[in-house]
Amino acid sequence: MSDQNRLSVFKTYKLYVGGKFPRSESGRVYEVTDSKGQWLANAPKSSRKDARDAVVAARKAFGGWSGATAYNRGQVLYRVAEMLEGRKDQFVREVAASEGLSKSKAAAVVDAAIDRWVWYAGWTDKIGQIAGGANPVAGPFFNLSTPEPTGVVAVLAPRKSSFLGLVSVIAPVIATGNTAVVIASADAPLPALSLGEVLATSDVPGGVVNILSGVTAELAAPLAAHQDVNAIDLTGADTALAKGLEIAAADNLKRVLRPQPVDADSASDSAGWSASPGTHRLTAFLETKTVWHPTGALGAAGSSY
Repeated sequence: MSDQNRLSVFKTYKLYVGGKFPRSESGRVYEVTDSKGQWLANAPKSSRKDARDAVVAARKAFGGWSGATAYNRGQVLYRVAEMLEGRKDQFVREVAASEGLSKSKAAAVVDAAIDRWVWYAGWTDKIGQIAGGANPVAGPFFNLSTPEPTGVVAVLAPRKSSFLGLVSVIAPVIATGNTAVVIASADAPLPALSLGEVLATSDVPGGVVNILSGVTAELAAPLAAHQDVNAIDLTGADTALAKGLEIAAADNLKRVLRPQPVDADSASDSAGWSASPGTHRLTAFLETKTVWHPTGALGAAGSSY
């Protein structure tokens, strides 16, 4: 049968919450267009209820994910890279359409995003060595500090870099044992929603990453004020929105990662995100636990350990 004699099968994009693919609770959708204004798809327009459901799913998944060994988390992140490699052509098409790139430039972006997963997969069992260690103290004690995940992190994905920037803000959050509620770029949500399909088949437990699409400000406000959200990454917020969200986040002393110049100024070709990411996003959502343990002589008998 020739292509002229068959109907096109349009993809239905859905949210990714708790390891499942629900439509928006409100039933709303909005049109997503390419850089030339041509229709690409209808994306679900998430509601405040969807945001709250995503937080519940992220909290439920936190215990198991944070309790997994760092080595195991690294294996899971590497599996994401493997699955993305197998679906590279799909993401090249979506990134090209979303960001107005040529096929070759979109392919370079997708390759960089896959490499970014591998980068963070390698850091999962090493970040403790640079963010923790033994502390010198004046007394007969061992004093040891170790990094621990903060908890549930709300992430506002970059507005322009729909895939490389997206991966660059999600991967470090979950690599360190946190769980995430991600608000995809409102203008270019399709790569993010497709990433949910990859995560669902990559050994990432349901609820570790939850992906919402819709109006950023509408979804970010309830997440910033939510008492069960422990931190928020404001990468995708403009100056005015970021200020309001930071004020709301102060109510339960959330950790806040403020937008950086690279986030706001990156061109649509993701050039600003292609540089080496460093470790600052890995340490942004870690808490430090310090333990004191006595050492030296004990008791009259002079026993020691």
